[in-house]
Amino acid sequence: MARNATELRFDPDRLAVYGGSAGGGLTIATSMLARDRGFPALRFQMPIYPMIDDRNETPSCHEITDIGLWDRAGNIEAWQWYLGDGKADQYAAPARAEDLTGLPPTYIDVGTVDLFRDEDIAFATRLMQAGVPTELHVNPGAYHAAEVFAPDAALSQRIWARRIEALRRALA
Repeated sequence: MARNATELRFDPDRLAVYGGSAGGGLTIATSMLARDRGFPALRFQMPIYPMIDDRNETPSCHEITDIGLWDRAGNIEAWQWYLGDGKADQYAAPARAEDLTGLPPTYIDVGTVDLFRDEDIAFATRLMQAGVPTELHVNPGAYHAAEVFAPDAALSQRIWARRIEALRRALA
């Protein structure tokens, strides 16, 4: 896309990456690959409740069980599908990355009753410690993809409004 900016009629200096859940992990992996390869220049990344740690060791990973939506058992199974017989590296599981410097400004949100809560908070903290401008929102009472399942709820409306405002600020 960046190589074809003229043909596609967009400003390559306003390129951002967005994804939720496993797509949030891929958002971060894409940003790390772009940094490591030196192309394309990304202005912003928005991993939403990203799935980034295959180890399943955080307290929230042990709290969210037996709900049938996205709980511990589902997460373990998803990582097995994703990794197959392979081992996770920093691109497959961004929580394993040692160097977070040079990543684009980041917006992360996650709910208090989301399996990924603790890994996402820890990752956002590491981004800030690495000097990456990072905005983190932890939404009280929100479960994984709550804004998708209950789009008319007041909380969902606030979640979307904050995301859209962050995108506007980043791409202004």
